[in-house]
Amino acid sequence: GCDPLAQTPRGRLQSRRAQVHQQINKELRMRTGAENLYRATSNAWVRETVALELSYVNSSLQLLKEELEELNGKSGLNGSGSSEGVTVPMIPLGLKETKELDWSTPLRELISGHFGEDSASYEAEIRELEDLRQAIRTPSRGEAGLELLMAYYNQLCFLDARFVTPTRSLGLLFQWYDSLTGVPAQQRALAFEKGSVLFNIGALYTQIGACQDRSCPEGTRLAIEAFQRAAGAFSLLRENFSRAPSPDMSPASLSMLERLMTAQAQECIFEGLLLPSPEAPQGCLAQLRLAQEAAQVAAEYRLAHQSMAQPPVRDYVPFAWTALVRVKAEFFRALAHYHAAAALCDSSPAEADCPAPPQAILGLPPTSGPPGAAPPQEQEGRRMLGKAHLKRAILGQEEALRLHAVGRALRSVDLLQAVLARALRRSLARYSELEREDDFLEATEAPGVPPKTQQKPEVRAPSFSRVKVTDIFHRLGPLSVFSAKNCWRLVGPVRVTRGEAGFGLTLRGDAPVLIAAVIPGGPAEAAGLREGDYIVSLNGRPCKWWKHAEVVAQLRGAGAEGVSLQAVTLLPRAGPPSTGDPQPALGALRRGQKECGQEPPAPAPAGPRPLLGWSCKAKRGKSRGGLLP
Repeated sequence: GCDPLAQTPRGRLQSRRAQVHQQINKELRMRTGAENLYRATSNAWVRETVALELSYVNSSLQLLKEELEELNGKSGLNGSGSSEGVTVPMIPLGLKETKELDWSTPLRELISGHFGEDSASYEAEIRELEDLRQAIRTPSRGEAGLELLMAYYNQLCFLDARFVTPTRSLGLLFQWYDSLTGVPAQQRALAFEKGSVLFNIGALYTQIGACQDRSCPEGTRLAIEAFQRAAGAFSLLRENFSRAPSPDMSPASLSMLERLMTAQAQECIFEGLLLPSPEAPQGCLAQLRLAQEAAQVAAEYRLAHQSMAQPPVRDYVPFAWTALVRVKAEFFRALAHYHAAAALCDSSPAEADCPAPPQAILGLPPTSGPPGAAPPQEQEGRRMLGKAHLKRAILGQEEALRLHAVGRALRSVDLLQAVLARALRRSLARYSELEREDDFLEATEAPGVPPKTQQKPEVRAPSFSRVKVTDIFHRLGPLSVFSAKNCWRLVGPVRVTRGEAGFGLTLRGDAPVLIAAVIPGGPAEAAGLREGDYIVSLNGRPCKWWKHAEVVAQLRGAGAEGVSLQAVTLLPRAGPPSTGDPQPALGALRRGQKECGQEPPAPAPAGPRPLLGWSCKAKRGKSRGGLLP
């Protein structure tokens, strides 16, 4: 699923975005240093020189931000042709960029300090995690890229459950560049890494939806699904991510993106109705449905434009997006009036497929009399009302063309201009057909077409469960016991021999197997085992992931010499964990290691308190078996 994309236009565009992000970061650091020097010095000549340098830096920053906005506009003007000429460009979202990250130091310290294992034996796992993160920086635009991002997201959930506690983080500094402004943001909370990956999942869905061929039913269906998934990703991020450090992940921005993707999904639904289909209705009802669906698309884009125009979103959203959304709102409102005029002029009120409710929607008075040929007065009224709808359609399409000409980024999009011009020519031709030389009365004002849809877009969250992954650090043991949130004491290895009543213990559960009961005075109690201990090793073989039946089989197959057994005892937390000593049971674990002749490694340093909250917690459970002696 990883593709550097060095030879494709999108790859060059994404590479240029990364370069602009780095240049913006450099200029911001220079500006910060110049401002500090300006405040610290009292020399007039130095202050004047620094002020001049600050003006140069601010000018460079403004140029870089304009270039980034232009790049965002280019990435957002993707479209595909359509036989009906109604397919206009879609707005995809660029991926957030990040820097390389060294996982080895903090993970080694945790593995050796808290889990008491040799960190050198986990080099392959750490390298696999680093390779996975490096691959998600350039995901391919397709299912493979989505699966790659979701696999890394699932691994982050495993890391969060195993290595992160409420009082300490991994100690890593995660840095990501804002997708809209290019300004870098960094935090030590793993939640920031998870949120950025989830943002990129939504952004990749927008790119997949924008590049679909919507001139066929299958392409339209895939585009609808992609935009719905994108809206679901942004909704999930907004509901579960707090105190975002970058503008693109703020609640206002995520709400705007969710509305925008919902509007684009609604547009794809409308385009699907325009495709030729033998099951599609014909006549008045078909045109009426198209009119209401177009009005629904226009209403969705008006809501998206309102969210873009609200502060603080309007300060950093690309102007090309705002202009395109406004053009689409006008364009689809004009299309609604065009199809309303077609419903009036292409069928008579006496047709059986145009009952009274649609006539009321179109602004027609209810018909009277038996079905058949309509009176001349009613036919003339329909023609005049159709002219009124066409007039509003022409005015709306002219306004869309004017807005298109105003936007510098939109003027270079030939496809959009061709679509708008073709729609205007079609409306003018239809209006000229209805125009008569003896029309002395001005056409009445056409009512607005009420929005209505028979297929409302669904906000669907990405399906992470379909990407099956295995915890990279599963050798450390099941998460229900072996995580940084738990503290334990190592017992053994001890030699347990078989007595007259067996080993004197009862086992229960799987992975790890729990000692549910210990017979007083039996061999297990004599060896130091207690009720509630977990068996982690049998005869020198790790058995943290063994099933209940496997452990029982090993015990039953033991000879007169017995078995060598190692267990851990979970230690209860007396109170809230202290930030100075995040592992209260580490001393007991070291004592247990010294008893076994092992030298305990150095403890991991305590990290800062996480700054971000992530309310989705992984559900963790443990399978249980029956009670077997």
